[in-house]
Amino acid sequence: MSLNIMLLGLPGVGKGTQAAKIVEKYNLPHISTGDMFRAAMANETELGMKAKSFMDAGDLVPDEVTNGIVAERLDEEDTKPGFILDGFPRNLDQAHALEDMLSKEGRSLDAVLYFTADTQVLVDRMMARGRADDTPEVIKNRLDVNGKLTEPIADFYAEKGILHKIDGAHELDTVFADVKKLLDSLENN
Repeated sequence: MSLNIMLLGLPGVGKGTQAAKIVEKYNLPHISTGDMFRAAMANETELGMKAKSFMDAGDLVPDEVTNGIVAERLDEEDTKPGFILDGFPRNLDQAHALEDMLSKEGRSLDAVLYFTADTQVLVDRMMARGRADDTPEVIKNRLDVNGKLTEPIADFYAEKGILHKIDGAHELDTVFADVKKLLDSLENN
């Protein structure tokens, strides 16, 4: 049984930590757009070089380049038994592109894990990370900007009936117990 899942949530909610635990437990490749961009640039693929030109100019990488890099990664053999998508899609156009990519392969997303937590919890966590440029105001603004991007994607997958909210405010092991319970129930269906 393959398990194709996507992780969604605001900065500081613990997505990265939970992704690592899911990789370890379920042996699924963790597909992070950041990692994919770095790999494509390091391998100097055509799309990687296109992405680099935008990033070097300080611009966002356009959807068609991002979509192409994700499609290349999802074509690799290690994703056939399943995958964890993290950081993609970032907007509805990318969500539709992902649907097309997967349906061409006869695949689909099984679940979108939407990690949530109170704004104050996220601010406290990000302040604890101790980055010099992080003030509560800067963090709240970053969360607000990310929230505006995340909500339409969450709504899109909620309408498809595959969005599962997970309270990311708890201790790591408690959150992972919730994740495990959900993924095990999907695997057994």
